[in-house]
This record gives sequence, structure tokens and C-alpha cells, in this order.
Amino acid sequence: MTHGFETLAIHAGQEPDPATGAVVPPIFQTSTYAQDAVGHPRRGYEYSRTQNPTRDALQECLAAIEGGRRALAFASGLAAEDTLLRAVCVPGDHVVIPDDAYGGTYRLFSKVAQRWGLDFTPASIHSVDAVRAAITDRTKIVWLETPTNPLLGIADIAALAQVAHDRGALLVVDNTFASPYLQQPLHLGADVVVHSTTKYIGGHSDVVGGALVGTDDELLDRLAFHQNAMGAVCGPFDAWLTMRGIKTLGVRMDRHCDNAEKVVEFLTRNKAVSQVLYPGLPEHHGHEVAAKQMRRFGGMVSFRAAGGEEAAVDICNRAKLFVLGESLGGVESLIEHPGRMTHASAAGSPLEVPGDLVRLSVGIETIDDLLADLEQALAR
Repeated sequence: MTHGFETLAIHAGQEPDPATGAVVPPIFQTSTYAQDAVGHPRRGYEYSRTQNPTRDALQECLAAIEGGRRALAFASGLAAEDTLLRAVCVPGDHVVIPDDAYGGTYRLFSKVAQRWGLDFTPASIHSVDAVRAAITDRTKIVWLETPTNPLLGIADIAALAQVAHDRGALLVVDNTFASPYLQQPLHLGADVVVHSTTKYIGGHSDVVGGALVGTDDELLDRLAFHQNAMGAVCGPFDAWLTMRGIKTLGVRMDRHCDNAEKVVEFLTRNKAVSQVLYPGLPEHHGHEVAAKQMRRFGGMVSFRAAGGEEAAVDICNRAKLFVLGESLGGVESLIEHPGRMTHASAAGSPLEVPGDLVRLSVGIETIDDLLADLEQALAR
């Protein structure tokens, strides 16, 4: 039987406990397991770095809601990314990355992976031709974010999957900003989906985690081997918190989108704002592609302050209900200055963000309260 997204989010991997009938999966807070005999672990459980029933439940749920065959859960989104790179690539290989991406991802490539011998080239993911031109004979991965962080650019996943596959490369899509509720890249041709489950999937700013989801068994076996060998797995309580967040992902994302659309409408009329970046706007360069591959346009909104960088910083500092902080995707609204906060590591690089940029993670609070806070923060 085929189930809808919300049903999968609540039930996949989360059958009632067979021993007690508990409707919520237990937290198996254990490091090791009693074995029935030498070489005969009970139900395959030997050690919790390798397998844990709570993490297994989360992984089954993540695979179901993302439309994959299997998912792997990690201690953070960057742990998932690092594991993927070292499982797929070797020194001397090459990756095409977006010229607008999360600062931590760029730091991983430029300060860690490059020292290991992995080369990379930033390219505009808005242009199929630009990505095609950046691919070399050594390219193993074309890496996308869509929407991108923080400029909210949109990549045509299906078109770029074809480009990557034509050159023998994998297409990896960071789906953190959209969440599986709004977009499912595997159905559009992606080979692996990356998530920071810290964000919308967890949804409550109380747990850090990451995930990889895929469809190819051989690749998934390689990723699972590296997950165990490298060891950056999420703990059972973190897995349980993330599953709890997933249960309300669909209803939360609808409210995030509702509020974001009203915030965008307000910002486009405010003289303190020179440009609003949101794929739901018809004038956004990726609007048509986003409308084709996303259910809705998301809860992230960026804008440029008409008064320049100092005005952008002042707006962030004056906000009250919008909490000044890094991260995103929680039920509470956040505001930040990417150039001095989440993307400081990209300063001076091709991924440097404009100094006048402000990024909003629009939460699920009463919309009138959010608009009133933005109005006072933007007032000169």
C-alpha cells in the first residue's frame, strides 16, 4: 500500500513496541548488547556505533519520507557530508560545488577535503551550461543545494542529474532548505540526498544531526561501511528527538510557508529593503524551476538592506521576536547576518555573500507578531 507523506512521517519505522505495545519507539540508551553465542549477536546487534534500534527506526523513517531505499543518520550534517566525500572520492578526484552554499560546506571543501587532495570548482548552479563546463574527467560528484544558502538560488535537479550522469559523476543534493516535504530530489534523478536534520526535520532547535539518503544498494553499502568505520553516528536520544520532530514536519512546513509568503509580501513594500530573495516571487530567476520541482517555496527568506552592510547589521540587532542566531528551520523565527555569522568562513572566496544581506528563518508564530517585529527592526 502506498501511503501519503504525513502517514509515513508518523508511522514509518515506528511500529508499536512488540514487547509492551508502546506507540513511541523506545530510546535504546545502550552501548553494547548481550550475544546469544560467539558469532551470534541477537538480531544483528553488537555495538551501538554499528547499529542501534532507535537509530535504525529513524533511518527507516528518513528513507520513507525522502523516497529512498535506505538512509544513514549521523551526528551532524557536516559529518554526513564528510563521510560521503571520503566514501565516494579519493585524493586527486574533483567535485563541482555551488558558488552559493552553506559556509560550513565550503569550509569542509576548502580547509579539510582540499588538504586531503580533493579538488573542487565553484559553479553557478542556476546555469546547466556553467555546471557542464566545470566538470572535468576527474569529477566524481556534482554537488547542489537548492534552494541555496543564503541567496536562495534554484537548481534544475533533473537537468543537472542528466549532465552529471553523462560524465559519469554522481549528483548529490543538499535538501536541507526544502525538506523532504517540499522536494524529493531522488525522484528527479539525484543519487544521494544530504540533510542537516538539525534544521526542518528536527524542527525544534533541540537536536543536531545529519543524514544521507539514496537508492543504489552498492553505493549505500559503501556509505554504511564508512558510517561505521568513521563513527560519526547520532546517539539514540538524538535519533529519538529527530523522529519526534519528523511527525509534525508536514504541518510545520505548511505554516512556515504561509508565514514566509506574508513576510515576503511585507518586505517587498518596505523602503528599507532593496531586494527580496525568495523563489516564490515570479521575478525570481529560479521561480519556474522551483514551481516545477517543489511543493511550495519554503520558509527561508533573504533580503538586502537598502542602507548597506551596517544597516543590515542594525536590522539584525534591533529584531526582538526574530531571535538573532545561527541555524534555521526551527519553530521559532531567527534572523542573522550571513556575512559575519554562518558564512564568515567564505569571506574572500567565490562564495562570499553580500555584506548587505539579511537571512530570515521564518517560524510558525502568529504572523502579525512577526510582521510587527520586522516593521520596528526596519524602521530608521
